[in-house]
Parts: sequence; C-alpha cells; structure tokens
Amino acid sequence: MNRFETFKQLHQNPAPLVLGNIWDVNSARIFEASGYKAIGVSSQAMSNAFGYEDGENLPFETLLQLAKRVTEAVSIPFSVDMEGGYSRTIDGIIENINKLHDAGVIGINLEDTVPGAMRQFKPVIEFQKILSAVADHISRNNLQLFVNVRTDGFLLGMPNALTETLSRIEVYENSGADGIFVPCITNRSDIREVVNAIKLPVNVMCMPALPDFDELASLGVKRISMGPFLFNQTNNTIKKLATTILEDKNFSSIL
Repeated sequence: MNRFETFKQLHQNPAPLVLGNIWDVNSARIFEASGYKAIGVSSQAMSNAFGYEDGENLPFETLLQLAKRVTEAVSIPFSVDMEGGYSRTIDGIIENINKLHDAGVIGINLEDTVPGAMRQFKPVIEFQKILSAVADHISRNNLQLFVNVRTDGFLLGMPNALTETLSRIEVYENSGADGIFVPCITNRSDIREVVNAIKLPVNVMCMPALPDFDELASLGVKRISMGPFLFNQTNNTIKKLATTILEDKNFSSIL
C-alpha cells in the first residue's frame, strides 16, 4: 500500500489512529521514530512556532514549504490542517489543495468556521458547496487525498453543540467528506451519538476530560488528535529550563 492507502486503512482498524501533531520537521521525525503511524500539522502549534496567531495568519507558502520538507523527511502518511482553506473562494481552496497534493500530502483538514476576531460558522449551504466542489475535484482528477472535515460546535461552546454537530455532519457525509473531526467533544454519550449518526470515521481531540484511548475505541472513535497540547508542554519545559539556567548560573540543568 502507498501512503494514502495506508492512511485510509488506519481509519478502519479496531484501535483508533493516534495522530502525532507536528509543528516542524524535527517533531515529524520524532513522532515517526516513536512509532506513530501517521502525522498531521497542528495549525495552532505551527502558527505559534513561526510567531503567528492561529487562524490562517501563517502564510500559506510557509505551510506549503513545511509540507514539502516533511514529506521528504519521513515515510509515514502526512496530513495538513488547511483551516478554512487559506482562501475564501472555491477556486482558491482547490488551487491550494493541488499544491499540497503535489507536495506529497495525503490528507487535509477543512473547517466549517471562518477565523477572525470572532470565529463564526459558515452557513451549512455555503460550506456544502465548498466541500462538494472539493470532493468533485478530487474524484475527477483521481487525487489520493483524505478529506477530514472539522465542525466546530463544541469548540465554540454552543449550548446546542450536539444538535448543530449532528445536523451538519449528515450534510458533510453526503457531500464527499472522508472523515469528520469534532474538536472539544468529551462527553461519552455525545461521542457515541456522533459516531452512531454517520458511517464516516470520527476524529476527536485531546482535551482534559477526554476518555482514554481504550474507551474511545469502545465508543467507535477512529482517530485521535493531540492538537497543540504537546507543543505547548514542550515550550513550557523549554521556558522552565531557560529560567533555571539563569537562576543556577550554570548549565547543569540541561547537561
């Protein structure tokens, strides 16, 4: 199997795919060496690593260059978080998808919200048109690309998050999505409802109240992301060590 076929298969196993979320080439190599089966960009981690706020503030060309370097540096499947597509037009999103595909990327995340001062949902019909056009383009051109669609009801903290999520994912399933990503969902019964509502593999993300991997597997979850949390912990460790060096007036803490 090639990388794309391997990635698709990893969403069909009894045990969920635990995705290593990277922010540079070195983190990609570390995940591969640690036994991870696939990796994906954390948009927040990568944006912060390059000095940008999350929300498509990172230049797309920077994301594309990283994608090229990562696919050269590791042999495991690599998926890229495109956020809202780095364009507000269908043609612009498809052009960016083509560039990532040509760089060796085998999966993308697309969000149904628009970044900005206040993150907001795109109307369902508007996002459906985007997703249908993307899926049609991928099919017509025989692109090997896994489209994971992120829906943000729980991330936005909506009081009707479950209802909003269930109504949207049905539309997305029928519009060509390959997987559904529901960040910030943690309640077991909510997760079970989402999983049972569609045939597509469901992706959840690291959160303080998220059940452990075995329980997520029993609920039917097929993919687990870590988001920016490892990146944040790594930076916290660096900060502590940097402070300790000045306090101790020696390098014993890093030797």
